[in-house]
Amino acid sequence: MRTVKAADVTETVARLCIKANRELPEDVSAALKAARAAESWPLAEKSLGILCENLDLAREKCLPICQDTGLACVFIELGQEVYIDGDLEQAVNEGVRRGYGEGYLRKSVVGDPLRRVNTNDNTPAFVTVHLTSGDGLRITVLPKGFGSENMSRLQMLKPSDGVQGVRDFVIETVRLAGANPCPPVVVGVGVGGCFDKAAYLAKKALLRPLNVPNPDPWYAAFERELLEAINSLGIGPQGFGGRTTALGLAIEYAPTHVAGLPAAVNMSCHATRRASAEL
Repeated sequence: MRTVKAADVTETVARLCIKANRELPEDVSAALKAARAAESWPLAEKSLGILCENLDLAREKCLPICQDTGLACVFIELGQEVYIDGDLEQAVNEGVRRGYGEGYLRKSVVGDPLRRVNTNDNTPAFVTVHLTSGDGLRITVLPKGFGSENMSRLQMLKPSDGVQGVRDFVIETVRLAGANPCPPVVVGVGVGGCFDKAAYLAKKALLRPLNVPNPDPWYAAFERELLEAINSLGIGPQGFGGRTTALGLAIEYAPTHVAGLPAAVNMSCHATRRASAEL
């Protein structure tokens, strides 16, 4: 059994909150630059150039990539042989509190969805814990801005809708979103499970690097098909047209009931921010 102090979790989360908001992951940055090089529509190419310049400036000047520094979604892979010395959830929230304060990041969380009073420290974080074997502990912070989050959808399809039903639902979701999620977007798709599981899978899909396809060849091919169809919509960067509506698309799936076919789409903007660390 390995012991990890809650204070170390707090320190790590605080650091990841700042890093995720200031530095775009290498796979997303590379995808943006590749899209700019391949874009033939002048306005789209110029828009992608401005986005790339913004990323460079954020990194050089230690400033947030986007003014919406997001709701802190924290994914924890916790080994069953790890003992947390302290309260894990409190440790995570304290890390978010410190990270958003020390990093001068915008605090966007309201404590009640209807009375709308800001908590002033961007807590609580939304924590997902996944138990794994061994004594590892991995923390990933995904700051989720709501321009893209508000474009998310979930549909309880019928089994008879099949692959075409999922395909139509995903493409329709991106088409209806238009310029609202600040394209080019990254699209996370969750298929299967139940109502809440499908939504979780769609968000989990955003954690996968853009250059890593689904390990199942069938789903990897479906990912490529959907991405090509989305980029054929012509929405383009910031909605100005062009061939780059999405930088990438990932699918996560789970078993489901014989009478159901849940499907969910969760989008992130061009600044798909995430940062991970192992303790």
